[in-house]
Amino acid sequence: MNLTKTFVDFFTRHGHVPTTGSSLIPRPGDPVLFTTSGMHPLTPYLEGEPHPLGRRLVGVQRCLRTTDLDEVGDPTHLTVFEMLGSWSLGDYGSEQTLRWGYQLLTERFGIDPGQLYVTVFGGDGQVELDQESLRTWQSLGLPIELTTDDNWWSNGPTGPCGPDSEIFVWTGGGSPEGTPTTDKRWVEVWNHVMMRYRRLDDGSLEPLRQRNIDTGLGLERLTMVLEGKQSVYETSLFEPWMTTVPRLWTLDEQSERIVIDHLRSSIVIVGDGVHPSNTGRGYVLRRLIRRALTILWREDESRSLSELPIELFQQTLDHFHQGELVTLVRRILIDEEIRFTNLLERGRKVLSHDRFRKTLDQNDFDYLHETHGLPQELVVSLLEPSL
Repeated sequence: MNLTKTFVDFFTRHGHVPTTGSSLIPRPGDPVLFTTSGMHPLTPYLEGEPHPLGRRLVGVQRCLRTTDLDEVGDPTHLTVFEMLGSWSLGDYGSEQTLRWGYQLLTERFGIDPGQLYVTVFGGDGQVELDQESLRTWQSLGLPIELTTDDNWWSNGPTGPCGPDSEIFVWTGGGSPEGTPTTDKRWVEVWNHVMMRYRRLDDGSLEPLRQRNIDTGLGLERLTMVLEGKQSVYETSLFEPWMTTVPRLWTLDEQSERIVIDHLRSSIVIVGDGVHPSNTGRGYVLRRLIRRALTILWREDESRSLSELPIELFQQTLDHFHQGELVTLVRRILIDEEIRFTNLLERGRKVLSHDRFRKTLDQNDFDYLHETHGLPQELVVSLLEPSL
């Protein structure tokens, strides 16, 4: 089953118009470095601007989240991922979106309703309990957990926001146990946001001109659930990486996952036109490449990105529908490896001076960065015996 096609076709039959998946690079003037969610490119239309395709939309959006970097390596978190999304721009409400979500998951994707658990916004000092979502799930017979912060969605400290309802699937063996907040074997796959408010600078809320629905269903997590795997890395989506990387380099499980995630993400970022640099998007890319290399070189400093077959680059770019020339993308990653190698050599020479044979303070770190171009995090890693 083509999960993306099944998702888009379902909503198309319910009057939604497919949108073209947007780049990781936000529209001009957007202060955010990367697109972090499916709704990000739609912000003006969620604020009330008419969308040229109408009020019901469906699509697939590639996203990047640096907030999850420390969690990458666990079974479900990724730096770059794909989000299946459906949107109502001032059209239908929460009951309709939740019933469609239940129908698609159980009837089309074949998930046993007994393996589902949902969470609903329980209310706080500003917004009351989400009664409509609660009644909808009760009528469908699903177990419900009420939360506050976990069921409030926002794209930042200000801007569009609202209560959400999340659908979880049981991934453990045997009968389901506990609740989504008490047992990690409940994995969130689909979030339905009732985007009704705008958060102002002073923390207060004002109603949006229109009440919207914004949903996001993670393709990698859905694939993991439907294929019965214990991590996204074991799914068919990662098969090219998981068959190639272990043959090249022997790594423990977490290190292998981080290397695969960071290199795969780097290819996608370059595929959207970003090059490594010391600021902004390029710095995020640089950090990903260098973090992967640091892990690879802990055991063997002769390891090189040039060992990755070009077919792996091509498969990744094809999957994300990117037209960048594969040889150019590969060259950019390898050039960054060369720069990092030279920086490490220079760093080791500088740090071998008598001046730095002590516990370094902030003045030392500032001097090394300003005079020799050695960032503090790199200096710290060079002083660790593992690198």
